[in-house]
Parts: sequence; C-alpha cells; structure tokens
Amino acid sequence: MRGTQRNILTIVIALLALQLGSLVAPAYACGCGAMIPDRSERIGVDREESAVRWDGRAETVVMRFHVHGNARRAAWIMPVPGRADVTLGDPALFDELDRLAEPEQRDRHYFWPREGDWPFDATYGDGAAAAPPTAGGVGVVGRERLGPFDVARLTATDPEALGDWLHANGFELPERLTGALRPYVDRKWEYVAVRLAPQEKGAALYGELTPLRIGFASPELVYPMRLSRLAQTPQTLGLYVLAEHRMEPRSPIGGDRPEVTFAGRIERPEGAVAGLAGDAPVRLTVLEQHFPHPGRIDDDHHLRAVADTPYREVEYTDRLLTLGGVPAWLLTVVAVPLLVALLFVRVKRHRPRRVPGIRSTA
Repeated sequence: MRGTQRNILTIVIALLALQLGSLVAPAYACGCGAMIPDRSERIGVDREESAVRWDGRAETVVMRFHVHGNARRAAWIMPVPGRADVTLGDPALFDELDRLAEPEQRDRHYFWPREGDWPFDATYGDGAAAAPPTAGGVGVVGRERLGPFDVARLTATDPEALGDWLHANGFELPERLTGALRPYVDRKWEYVAVRLAPQEKGAALYGELTPLRIGFASPELVYPMRLSRLAQTPQTLGLYVLAEHRMEPRSPIGGDRPEVTFAGRIERPEGAVAGLAGDAPVRLTVLEQHFPHPGRIDDDHHLRAVADTPYREVEYTDRLLTLGGVPAWLLTVVAVPLLVALLFVRVKRHRPRRVPGIRSTA
C-alpha cells in the first residue's frame, strides 16, 4: 500500500456536498483549485498528481486528473499569482518522475524458516515463496480549446462577479467557494477557469485526462491550497518539485507534517522531465501530506530551499538465508550433530590406552 502511495505521488479529492435549493450539487476541492460539475451531475476525482517546476522567477504546474462519475461537463478553477500561460502537458511526465524517485530495493535475510518457507510450505523451491510483496469586474485575458479542456484565463476584482461570470457561462459556483476566493481577489491574483468536456459529444468524463500545464511568473514557489479547506473528507496532497535546491513547505498549513519521500539531484534530465525542467542538472523533491481536517487549512503552501541532503526510501524484501541454494538453518541442523559426532570420535581416538599387567611405581 505504501509503495502505491510513493509511485504515484497523488492528491485524493474530497466531495463537497452542498445543498443548492432542492438539488444536491456537489463540488470537489483539490489541492490547487475547485472542481465544479453542472448542477444535476456528479464528478469524482480519484487522484490529482502535480509536478511543479520553479527556477526562481517563473513557476510551472503540471496536473493530471483521474475522474469518474456521470458529469458531461465540469469547471475547474485555479488561482495563480500572475498572468498564466496554459498548454497541454506530456502524459509521460509522471511515469518518468516515478522512475527517478522509486525506492531502493534491498534484501533482508532471516535465518529460521517462517510461514511460507519449507517445511511449512510445500511450494518452497519453485520461486513462489521468494516473490517480493509491489460580467462586471471580470476580465477575460484569453480563451482557447486544448484537447478536452476549454480554458479561460480571467481577472476579477470581486468574487461575486467571478461567480456571476461562471454562472453565465454554464457553471455553478457554490457560495462557500465564492467566499474562499476573497483572499486571492484581495491580493489581485488571476484565475485559470477550465471547462472539462469530452471531445465526444454527450460522453461522460471518465478515466485519466490529458495533463494540463500552467505557467506563470512568481518570485517564490507557491502552491495554491486555500480552496481545499471546503472539502468535507480528508485529503492527501502529493507534489513533485523540480528546483535548484531541495524544497520543503514552510509550515503544514493545517495538515499533518509534510513527508519527503525522495530528494536527489537529477544530473541529466531527459524526455518529459527535460521538457519541464530543461536539460541542466536539477533537484527533485517528492512530498506527501495528509489533511485529516481540511477545514483547518489556513494558507497556500509556500516552499523554501533547505539543505540539499539526498534521501531515497528503501524497500526491503525478506528472504530466507541460503548457502548454495540450501537453507542455512537446515545446514546447521545437519552439521551440528555431525560435528559433535566427529569431535567425540576424535577425542576417543586420542585418549591414552592402558597396557595390561604394567603398573606404575613410585
């Protein structure tokens, strides 16, 4: 289970069950925005993966969603501190990052047989036992169609106006989310509003969506999290961070202490990783964090450089100690009595013999 959590550096999205008149129109908070289906439809996000690249001046966030439900359309909103550039991401990116950060595999031997080993399991020797465990106030900066995404880049001076714009364009914005946007409006942030719509007319959103890549200028590494406080169930945040130094959050912002599962230098980025970080050496930090009570989230994640201490998790596979393919314990069981017998024979052979009829005299 833990290995699954590492290979997939993920964010589990929580359902926001909101009562809108006589209909329940659930919205979903996620680590960087809000997923909003149409009023009578439902959408769930099993996992959100985010890779973040920061070079000290600009930040790029690449996200991949795994969704299910009956929604044919949905809106997703992400606040950003500056003017955003939005394109499609490389689907191979996350698999490549997983390979770079995969745990080190080591064997750990034990002496006495356990359940599953011979003679407790007749299958010993066939390899089975040795297998390892695996509107007004809103400005539209731009709008474009990118694969399954209809992307609008927006500015807003009033969260209510932002809600009106979304409603006028076919999306429902829950009132609680309107209030949660206030800190971003006060700081004059901008917004990326995304309409998720299958390219096949009438089809429901389902499965793994093409990654979305959002870039913007930022003098600090920040990952928007405030909107996740609206979630009703626990959430998990997972981030791959590519920067000059090892990067960690300044504070837990209301969740459990963030955990580093990998930190190391990538000497020669290749493939999709080079497409995001460039081909110069870069440090990768993989972070996981659990939010048992999302309502306690009180800020965005602000990440800072720390000591470039490398770290890689180790996964142990327990194996029975063998010598020449034979269990060491079995050799011991056989060898000890044999050695005792040989020692007895040797002692007996070297014991002085007495000659009959000869007595020693003083």
